[in-house]
Amino acid sequence: MKIAAVTDDGKTISQHFGRATQYAVITVEKGEIIERELREKMGHRQFSQPGRGRHRHQDHDHEHGEEHEHDHQQGHGFGRHSEEKHRLMFESILDCEILLARGMGRGAHLGLKQCGLKPILTDIANIDEAVKAIIDGSIKDLTDRLH
Repeated sequence: MKIAAVTDDGKTISQHFGRATQYAVITVEKGEIIERELREKMGHRQFSQPGRGRHRHQDHDHEHGEEHEHDHQQGHGFGRHSEEKHRLMFESILDCEILLARGMGRGAHLGLKQCGLKPILTDIANIDEAVKAIIDGSIKDLTDRLH
């Protein structure tokens, strides 16, 4: 089984899926971690580059106006451009079964499920501890961390 975790340092699970710069991909066989690798991840910062019709606002990168991607009834990450952005974010982990994050928008959460990945939102910051919790069945999926 391959488990991906969003990360910026390879050791801790990022608090926000969209802002993370990498995935730590952990391969588990027979209840043991046998391999780990870091993979690049597209994120909000790449989508908010100058000339792309977006700008930053108080460290929260998203589109404004007509292309605004936050529907207050559905949550963050819905809108006409979200599906393509999410596809690019998920591209490098489609061989994984689970994605660990400590927070994410509802659109990304739904997109992961549609790609066949199981998103798990956790309060465990350390990647190895979270993977061990998956292995022993004690991990809790904290969907109240969706926004």
